[in-house]
Amino acid sequence: MATGTARDTAARPGVVLAMLLAVYIFNWIDRQILAILAAPIQADLDLTDGEMGLLGGISFALLYSTLAVPLAALADRTSRSWVITVSLVVWSGFTALCGLAQGFWQIFFARLGVGVGEAGGVAPSYAVISDYFPSEKRARALSVYALGVPVGSAAGVLAGGYIAATVDWRIAFFTVGLAGIVLAPLFKALVRDKPRAVPAQASPGLADHGLAATARLLARKPSFWLLSFGGAASSMLGYGIAFWLPSLLQRSFGLDLVETSQYFGALLLLGGVAGILAGGWLGDRLGARNKAWYGYVPAIAFVAATPLFALGIVAEDTALSFVLFLLPQALAYIWLGPVLSAIQHLVAPPARATASALFLLINNLIGLGGGIYALGAFSEFLMPIYGNEALRYSMLYSLVLYLVAGLLMALAGPRLRRDWVTEIT
Repeated sequence: MATGTARDTAARPGVVLAMLLAVYIFNWIDRQILAILAAPIQADLDLTDGEMGLLGGISFALLYSTLAVPLAALADRTSRSWVITVSLVVWSGFTALCGLAQGFWQIFFARLGVGVGEAGGVAPSYAVISDYFPSEKRARALSVYALGVPVGSAAGVLAGGYIAATVDWRIAFFTVGLAGIVLAPLFKALVRDKPRAVPAQASPGLADHGLAATARLLARKPSFWLLSFGGAASSMLGYGIAFWLPSLLQRSFGLDLVETSQYFGALLLLGGVAGILAGGWLGDRLGARNKAWYGYVPAIAFVAATPLFALGIVAEDTALSFVLFLLPQALAYIWLGPVLSAIQHLVAPPARATASALFLLINNLIGLGGGIYALGAFSEFLMPIYGNEALRYSMLYSLVLYLVAGLLMALAGPRLRRDWVTEIT
């Protein structure tokens, strides 16, 4: 196993975290840019809402979710930093290829390629962060990494909207794809693998860190299933709203492409950053007293976000809707730090990337793969009833998913105290 040398360990945790964040920002730029470009792509390629839902969801999630598991196992057994580097090059290259698409199937397979590349990026990054940061600071460190979600999403929305409005939607794909490829060698030069910590005490199943052994271990832990399906329920709605809100703003609020990118980009950046940082801080602070709070904090946030999102969706005024969306947008991101940290503590350090990938398999296959398509297909189903407002009501009725997520996270809380693995760092 490539666990690093003395020279490898010289990298500062802050530098490592900054580089991982930079890569994760590109991960989300490449992922989210399709949402803001949906309208011009639909017009140019003559695609329906259902087809766009497939492009935004299952085309990306299918291989992204499934390949993440073997790639994470490879990263655990070889070099996590190398797996992340190669993945960055692959997904950036396929993002650029999206700009060459002339029809549905061409862009569908290009998005499959983006998913293949991004499959190797996230789970190994969680493990690298857990290697560099002690348990009591881990939720905050993972929250800083998770800032790549709102920052990358906002950057993709703002840059994609501006480029598409002033030049062409294809140029937007070319630009962000090539920028990611340029970043890859710098990342590999600065981020090295670190020798991994060992468990504080031996527990059944912890000696073998292979894929099958890790899967068997997690399968016996109720908290893993509750956190995974709770995250999946929230992600169905979260990914769905993130993908379809730009279309809602243009259809129901009458904003143009640039106005939509500014509105949505500001919402993602302000709400997302605040929510993620708050979640990491609350997770570490409350979780130090009682591990159950790693589940309780997300549960409370999801339940509180539900009625606020409903008010924003039904609002008619754009300024009012922005204010109403801002707080629930923050609440919807709070879960990332606490839950991702909890998943890292369900296994021994050498199996962290694999455990993260198994969590992401459930979360993304259901949440990302199903959520975007479900909201788009539901919008088509409601079209005879609500006409041009069908997308608004599709999002409104789907808010029940946050209540389901809140319940599952709350049930996971007390079980985390029994399932937690303590390591010597």
